Amino acid sequence: MSLPEHRTAIDKLDAQIVRLLNERTRHVLAIGEIKLAAGEEIYAPHRERTVFERVCSHNAGPITNEQLRAIYREIMSSALALEKTMTIAYFGPEATFTHQAAIQKFGASLGYAAQKTIGDVFTEVSKKSADYGVVPVENSTEGVVTHTLDMFVDSDLKIVSQIVLKIQQCLMSNSPLAKIKKLYVHPQSLAQCRGWLAKHLPRVEIVEAASNARSAELASKEKFAASLGGALAAEKYGLKILAQDIQDNSVNVTRFIVLGRTCSPPTGDDRTSLMLSVADKAGALHEAIAAFRKFKINMTKIESRPSKRKAWEYFFFVDCAGHFQDAKVAKAIAQLGKHCNFVKILGSYPNAE
Repeated sequence: MSLPEHRTAIDKLDAQIVRLLNERTRHVLAIGEIKLAAGEEIYAPHRERTVFERVCSHNAGPITNEQLRAIYREIMSSALALEKTMTIAYFGPEATFTHQAAIQKFGASLGYAAQKTIGDVFTEVSKKSADYGVVPVENSTEGVVTHTLDMFVDSDLKIVSQIVLKIQQCLMSNSPLAKIKKLYVHPQSLAQCRGWLAKHLPRVEIVEAASNARSAELASKEKFAASLGGALAAEKYGLKILAQDIQDNSVNVTRFIVLGRTCSPPTGDDRTSLMLSVADKAGALHEAIAAFRKFKINMTKIESRPSKRKAWEYFFFVDCAGHFQDAKVAKAIAQLGKHCNFVKILGSYPNAE
């Protein structure tokens, strides 16, 4: 085929794609009306996963599965926005990795509201000023985000989904690398890139900033200044990316959780998060978690946090494989209750892709 013939074929296919997208969206809107009438949540993480798996099963290339999921993420995002005006609260400010994770999960068509603190995110979702919230919970190199765990003590919100984001640190500036004299940087980003900075910017002046977004904003206003952060910050503040993926540890990921009010049904590949408190006696924790071994359930994480209510009293946060409605998990939770002062299910949600 000649170049004009290829372009004519593309024009015809585009017309078909637009028609089919609108036809698909009409079905989605009809489903949304049924859900709203029944008082159900519009966003369904379990259905989202099913859609991704199904469309990827039809994929014969050359589009990759990752690219196909990104396309369908935006298709579903636009449909959600038409079904209901939705707001996603996230731990801000704008253009941080948490903002990037929220967009990765919900797409570009929804409304986003940056919050000053993790507690503010919980509050906005609790009082229904936001439909969902996104907060960080764990980094592969820096460990858990303790404030997020602490918020669950008094909150009735549930974890309805999770996002695993690869943290790709970028050096951004409007000056060439050789002329950079000052680096604005958040302490955590600095800790993740010390080796690269020592090699490429050994004599640069380092100035701490409150967030990656703030560091990008400061660098954008000053000649010969640069910052570290994600590509979203460079885009927002009009900075050029001089180097990317400069973190010292190539396996640097952060897990974020989506806060909502209702857990999704089982998908067959889920994770459950629990909070528990054990009696103050020798062997109490060992007796409690023995339930996971008894029912052959993989316990993927356990963290302790002071209760802040009584000296030397601790809460334990546990992640395990499976959904709380699965028979084995339900039996294990029931047995936990025999050895714990209390057990609280924080949520069951699909495992991240």
